[in-house]
Amino acid sequence: MILSQNIEIEFKNLLIKEEYERLISFFSLPEDAFFTQENHYFDTSTFDLKEQNSALRIRQKGNHFEMTLKQPATDGLLETNQILSKEEASIAFSKGILPVGMIQNLVSKMEIPFSNLMYFGSLTTKRAEFNYENGLLVLDYSSYLNKEDYEVEYEVENYQRGKQLFLQFLNQHGIPQRETKNKIVRFYLEMKKNLGQS
Repeated sequence: MILSQNIEIEFKNLLIKEEYERLISFFSLPEDAFFTQENHYFDTSTFDLKEQNSALRIRQKGNHFEMTLKQPATDGLLETNQILSKEEASIAFSKGILPVGMIQNLVSKMEIPFSNLMYFGSLTTKRAEFNYENGLLVLDYSSYLNKEDYEVEYEVENYQRGKQLFLQFLNQHGIPQRETKNKIVRFYLEMKKNLGQS
């Protein structure tokens, strides 16, 4: 079991398809610059993690599986990552049983029983990422449930400088600022809509 923790500082903005395609053209991104990853989401039936502005996912890239707990931090999010075997991931998806370890301990400290977590489903993203102004610029096309969306993300180490550069980037490309929720929140909102919940 390999563990790591880091602070994630990122800015994000939803795009319309035309803006997404325009950025691909502007940065001359070939098809092989993109790769596919799948996010598998977990929470309790009453969304206890979401209520604490936290999220738990298992990200699958090929045969690599990594479980990540995201929790609020002063600037950005605290990410705790735990590498999983293919067998551990398979059990999590099929039975909703998550492996023990540091993430289990952190969830328990939030007073959420680890055994109450359940598997909700997955979101598939086609992603390109590249260096931009001392940060990482990411273009995403995501599909989940009956929905698809486009998004640009900018991952940085300094919040204030990153925010300034991201706003400049949007302005430079004529992209309006849009309220952009995290992927997991967008997934849950779509899931609730499909279930006829508000």
